[in-house]
Amino acid sequence: MGKKTDFLYLNEAEMIQAGVLDSKHCIDIMDEMFRLMGEGDYVMGGPNSNEHGIMMHFPKEKDTFPGMPADGPDRRFMAMIAYLGGRFHISGVKWYGSNVVNPKRGLPRSVLMIMLNDPDTCEPIALMSGNLVSAVRTGAIPGVAVRHLARKDSKVCAIIGAGPVNKACFQAIASEMKELKKVVVYDLLPEAAENFIHWAQSTFHIEGVIASSTEEALRQADINSIAASGISPVEIKNEWIIKGSTTILTGLSRIEESFWYDSKLVFDNAKMHAAYYTEAHESEDVEEAFNGMIAGRVFSLIKKGKLPKVETYPSLGEVAIGKKEGRANEDERLILVTGGMPTEDLAWAYEVYKKAESMGLGQKLKLWEEPYWS
Repeated sequence: MGKKTDFLYLNEAEMIQAGVLDSKHCIDIMDEMFRLMGEGDYVMGGPNSNEHGIMMHFPKEKDTFPGMPADGPDRRFMAMIAYLGGRFHISGVKWYGSNVVNPKRGLPRSVLMIMLNDPDTCEPIALMSGNLVSAVRTGAIPGVAVRHLARKDSKVCAIIGAGPVNKACFQAIASEMKELKKVVVYDLLPEAAENFIHWAQSTFHIEGVIASSTEEALRQADINSIAASGISPVEIKNEWIIKGSTTILTGLSRIEESFWYDSKLVFDNAKMHAAYYTEAHESEDVEEAFNGMIAGRVFSLIKKGKLPKVETYPSLGEVAIGKKEGRANEDERLILVTGGMPTEDLAWAYEVYKKAESMGLGQKLKLWEEPYWS
């Protein structure tokens, strides 16, 4: 007789009940995940086991075939697969669809689902709403970054881009940095910056200032969170970033070339970014491909022989376990380049799934009583 298989389905409301929005706890889980990655106890997609995911773009030409969508800004599907070891011991995938016009339809820009699987039998364990998992784990990464890279006496945080991503980022930063006294916010939309300030003041009881430019915000900040939305990178000059600061890139930016020569660079996963670098060389226009990547400016300088290869830089997990050096002194400037990884989604999704299971949440769905073919 074949084996019965069922799995737990969790909708967004049940994910919230199970604590998916607990940013502070998520920072600890992301730290645990990075430490496992630092030890090498993980696998991601591709022949190098470090691919971010595989992306599907629709044709640029309209009406290629009846009913086929046309390409557009932020219009894609992506499958992000991974295995994470340690106590998690889980395989899974985040299935990611994005369309910039979705908010006009009453939908989030991105619609995400996460499937967790037994890494041995391959059976599904849980299927869950993934939007909040993805948002909270994205915001938690800067919390891990400042835990291991920032000066403990950091008092001012600059927020460049006052959207929901940077809101999640700041929530994690503020929960980690106990000496934080002020947040300085710049956004192209003054109303967005003002809303961010009101939220930060009421939530964390710190001073909030709206900056008139990126320069004004960065010149006074010990921690810089760059997560502006849109396809245009944020322009940043070397002289704006003060000594001893920590800069976290979660969105596109174009930082002046000289900055990279006298600052310490850390990647969330250097091997993943090395894969990005290699894949960009398969494009018709390599520099144009670099322009669409968070680490694009670094890649361009590497290609020109002005910076060492990506693989030589430390990954955050290696810093977390002491395998490679993070901050060496109070004066050096550190910058973390993030790209998002499916291991992050698996870690937080698994943690929330286990909590939901213990609370009796969700709906059991049957795959089969016994498989037809076994």
